[in-house]
Amino acid sequence: MARLRFGRRPHFHSRRLVGALLSVAVLLIGLSLIPATSSWTSALRDGAGTVLGPAEALVHAATQPVRKLSEYTESNSQLRDDVARLSSQNAQLQREADQADLDRARLVEFEGLNKMTNQTGLRLIPARVVAMGPVQSFSRTVSLDIGSRQGIGKDMTVVNKDGLVGRVIAVSDSSSTVLLIVDTNSVVGGRLGSNNEIGFLRGRGSFNDSGRLDLDMLDDSVTPSIDDLVVTWGSNGKGPYVAGVPIGKVESVYATPGQLGKHAVIKPLADFSALDVVGVVVPKAGSVR
Repeated sequence: MARLRFGRRPHFHSRRLVGALLSVAVLLIGLSLIPATSSWTSALRDGAGTVLGPAEALVHAATQPVRKLSEYTESNSQLRDDVARLSSQNAQLQREADQADLDRARLVEFEGLNKMTNQTGLRLIPARVVAMGPVQSFSRTVSLDIGSRQGIGKDMTVVNKDGLVGRVIAVSDSSSTVLLIVDTNSVVGGRLGSNNEIGFLRGRGSFNDSGRLDLDMLDDSVTPSIDDLVVTWGSNGKGPYVAGVPIGKVESVYATPGQLGKHAVIKPLADFSALDVVGVVVPKAGSVR
């Protein structure tokens, strides 16, 4: 009994079409190789052109989508390569621009430290802030990238180009920890620039722009003036704070019920949320701390 077959051979007609097209191509190539030396060869070519012209057009039309697909694939691949290359170049340029901005900002900080050195006569060792203390500890500290190998010790004064930052409270070979003056455990002796009256500044524990210091004057009869500059009143060569370093300006004055003296709110000159380059005050050659 004959074996049943289901369906048709899907490639039968396509194979016959391909074979016919190949035969036409071979015939056309053969005719092109025959020298046109007689009228019968010319007539044969003309006849072939008339008969096979539609077939040639059919071949051209049939292969056109394939050619266009190949061209599209090549152009699309090139386009993707161009986009990837341009994206990489753009990312590199952006990194260079960002680094240039950072370098310019640090240069300004270094120039500011140099200016403070010239104005105050202090000897500073520059350092970079590499970490801030965890918020969970409720302490306001930063870590510097220099330590005892660079001559850093405890209770050394730390400044930036704007003013007082804090004091060193811990030192290792290659790093040190600084307690910022905005910390609630920080107490700094300050002096009013207008009349040299002294008092004590305590931090409120805030890093951001609202971070302020409270100034209590020793003399209850003294009322600080708005915008009066406050500087450190420590003595040169002694810690934890050297004398004459700008701390901040008087922002407001208030009185506490039941107390005779006036209190002042001080806005620090240093921006503690953007600390980067700082300077550690070290003893001058021949001096003793």
